[in-house]
Amino acid sequence: MTILCVRFRRAGEGDDGELELSELLGLLEEFTPVVEGLPPDGALADLRGAERYFGRGPVELAALIRVRALAWYGVDCAVGAGPGPMLARMALRKARPGVVCAVSDEPGAGAEFLAGLPVVALPGVGTATARTLCEYGLDTLGRVAVAPPATLQRLVGARTARELRERANGVDRGRVVPNAVSRSVAAERSFGTDELDPARHRRALLADAEELGARLRGMAHVCRSLTLTVRYADRSTTVRGRTLTEPTAHSADLTKAAYGMYEALGLQRARVRALALRAEGLTPAGEAAHQLTFDPVDEKVRRIEEVADLARAKFGPHAVMPGTLAA
Repeated sequence: MTILCVRFRRAGEGDDGELELSELLGLLEEFTPVVEGLPPDGALADLRGAERYFGRGPVELAALIRVRALAWYGVDCAVGAGPGPMLARMALRKARPGVVCAVSDEPGAGAEFLAGLPVVALPGVGTATARTLCEYGLDTLGRVAVAPPATLQRLVGARTARELRERANGVDRGRVVPNAVSRSVAAERSFGTDELDPARHRRALLADAEELGARLRGMAHVCRSLTLTVRYADRSTTVRGRTLTEPTAHSADLTKAAYGMYEALGLQRARVRALALRAEGLTPAGEAAHQLTFDPVDEKVRRIEEVADLARAKFGPHAVMPGTLAA
């Protein structure tokens, strides 16, 4: 076990406040320089050098990180550990504050840990792929791991089948990319109580998209993809990503993509605790291409957006906002 996946949470009852992720990443960097931020409240840390330097195993180091986070920032953390980033992230889903969920690096341990999980739990497996696999009885990662390669290729294609079978067998070829947090921007909205109303979910997503758009435009950057994270009352999460049709910082485009990912989840009476959006693949706006249209409405909305940004810069972030949020 050389990789830790850490999720920081406010300690105590009010554990849904915004976290200053940069400060918490600094805490991890005292143990290893190989730290990758996972906005809004997580990080990956490669401890291969730290284990030898401190003379402690990853579980012991995780306990030390938790104590320092509590003492310095009043933040608790859940930690998953594994031989690679994918397994560490999946271990985190079973972890809880104060207890490290670890996947051994012994041969076959990764496949054993994954065997009983539903196929949709594997990162990169979307709803459509999971539905196709389940129709043929491949509803768990254990069954996918032992399925004939030719069968998987017919169902999902050669490349996807190869990657899917490797991951289901616990083969993790990922790596921690230092300072990746600088290439993304995140926004999160938490609910005071478990929220079941889809209208309130959409309102939170609208607020997230508006915040992301304003921040991106203020940085003079655009994003290439958007990631939605839904956190439920039992602290489990669902993560979905979408590549945008073109790089953008336009709030309307971000909102449309966010709504699309949310609707695709098909949540039924879900008890949602928080909704977060992360804009990834940031590039300077001057280097991005924009497809011109003859739609006067789109041009009008973009000009209004520019004026609204000027008003927010002068009078504050709440000077101009969509009517839905003002209500």
